[in-house]
Parts: sequence; structure tokens; C-alpha cells
Amino acid sequence: MNILLSLAFVLCWSSGFIGAKLGAGGASAPTILMWRFLPPAVVLVAVAVLTRSAWRGLTTRDLTRQTMIGVLSQSGYLLSVYYAIQLGVSSGTTALIDGVQPLVAGALAGPLLGQYVSRRQWIGLGLGLGGVAVVTLADAAAGGDVPWWAYAVPLLGMLSLVAATFLQSRSRSRVTPAVSLTVHCATSAVLFSLLALGAGVAAPPGRWDFWVAVAWLVGLSTFGGYGLYWLILKRSGVTEVNTLMFLMAPVTAVWGALMFGEPFGAQTALGLAVCLAAVVIVHRGGGRGDTTRTAVRAEPEENRWTRSPGSA
Repeated sequence: MNILLSLAFVLCWSSGFIGAKLGAGGASAPTILMWRFLPPAVVLVAVAVLTRSAWRGLTTRDLTRQTMIGVLSQSGYLLSVYYAIQLGVSSGTTALIDGVQPLVAGALAGPLLGQYVSRRQWIGLGLGLGGVAVVTLADAAAGGDVPWWAYAVPLLGMLSLVAATFLQSRSRSRVTPAVSLTVHCATSAVLFSLLALGAGVAAPPGRWDFWVAVAWLVGLSTFGGYGLYWLILKRSGVTEVNTLMFLMAPVTAVWGALMFGEPFGAQTALGLAVCLAAVVIVHRGGGRGDTTRTAVRAEPEENRWTRSPGSA
């Protein structure tokens, strides 16, 4: 996996938690999410109308699947993240709870996709979970009066994103990241607009920091984070892309400490080191030392998931 591409993905995805924190002070979650997705949806749909080549050959079933993926990967996932932060869960803690996603996806990759997960990858995934737990405990200890059940809200979002990842991975159709992003953003724009209108919170607040948060989320999180997510998923597979998700928690914790004064001490630093070690272990598990290669399922050559035993 290209290191620069992976680094950009980690930073852009982590920026979403920071952007949610930026906007939480002046607006409700449906308001922020509505205005996060309306502008990019309009731009992406306009581009799709002008450049139709990527859409040729797509069936109604393909578009329906992408709509379902959008509901899970953006609407369901982000609503839980923003709601948790609105309840008082810090951006770092929210990212840390979501950090169990790689373990869940890695554990399910075998039975659901028929992909081989090596012993070294299991060790790395387990180590990453331990690192996430270390940082989560440190961050949650300073959570103040946040209700205990608020920490379960981002867990629901994590499960939603895992479901979207496997739904995408099981698709036999070749859908470009540009098409996926357009459908996902348009779906989220419609759903969050209906939610905001129904709750009577569609009007944006007259605060400059709200629009700074929206611009941040549109540029870095939507176009950067989700675009890179599906691109890396297509190029490298479920286990590797979700291993990178282990980095979101510590990166967000550092970022939140610098921007919002969220706690970051020795225990958080230890968790960061453990997560980094987990990423190295899992990626080395996919090296050339594992020579047996397995074709997971028969697909067109440009979309075939071909794995060595160490790179599920």
C-alpha cells in the first residue's frame, strides 16, 4: 500500500472527528450533517451529469447497492459519531471506540469473504485492540458527567461501517470511487435534510465557526476521507484498510489535545505506540514470505480480490 496514500487517508479520516467537535458547539448533529453533505452532493451530481462515462453500464442493482452502502457508511456511521460528541463524548474517545472496527472486520473477513487471515495478522489485530483499549480508558477517565450509555453510541456507528465495508467487498460490479462517492453523498444529503427539516433544525446558525466546520468537513472528511477509504479498500482489501483504522484513535487523541485541550498523557502515548506496532505487524504479515496465493472469488480481472495468505 502506498505510504503517502495511507498517511493522507489517516489524516483526512481523523479530521472528521475534529470537524464534528468544531461544529458541535453551535448546531445540532442533523444541522451539521445536512450542510456537510448538501454542497458536495450538488457538486458531485453536477459533475456526474457532465461526465457520464463512469456511469455507463451500471445497473439499477448496482446503484441500489451503492445507496445501501451510503446509508451504512455515511448516514448511520456519522449520525452516531456526531450524536456521541453532542452528548459530551470527546472527539478522541469517539474515535477510540470506533477503533475496534479493524478487529471486527478482520475477524469476519474469513467467514464472510473467504479471505485468509494469517496468525501474524491476528496477533497484530489483537495488539491494536489492546492499544485502543489503553487509550480509551485514559480518555474515558476524564469524561466527566457524560452518561455511560453515550459511549455505546459510536459503537453502533462502527458496526454500521463494518457492514458497509463487507457489502462493498462482496460486490462483483466494478464501480469507480467517483460514482460511489456521488451516490453516498447524495443519499446522505437527502436523509439528513429530511431529518433536519423534520426536527425543525435545518436553518444554519449565523456563526462563522459553523461554516468553518462545514468547509473543514466537506474538504477533508468527505472528499478526502471517504474518497480515500474506498480507493484503498479496492486496491488493498478489507484487512489492510481496516488496520489503518487503528491509527485514527491515537491520531485524533493527539489532534484533540492540541486543538481542544483534551487529555493526552503517558497512557495515551503508550496506546499510540501499541497501535503503531500493530499496523507494522499486520502489514509485514502480508509480505512476500507468504507464497501461497488464493483467488477469493471469480470476478473480472480489474476487480478480482486475489490474496496471499498474509494479506487478507
